[in-house]
Amino acid sequence: MTKILHVQTVMTQDDLEALKTKSGLKTTKDAVATAVEHYLECPYTDSEDMWAERMKKTIEQRTK
Repeated sequence: MTKILHVQTVMTQDDLEALKTKSGLKTTKDAVATAVEHYLECPYTDSEDMWAERMKKTIEQRTK
């Protein structure tokens, strides 16, 4: 059985507005939930050097 929790965080208003804009969502709850979901699903978050992995994949795609 999955347990559902209510969580809170502190961030600047500018960061929150940027998150809402980037996610295309209007509510704080939806924007933060989408960001967390993306982080958990993103294949690069498990990598030690996320940027190097992303660059490597981009270069591989462009050279095909």
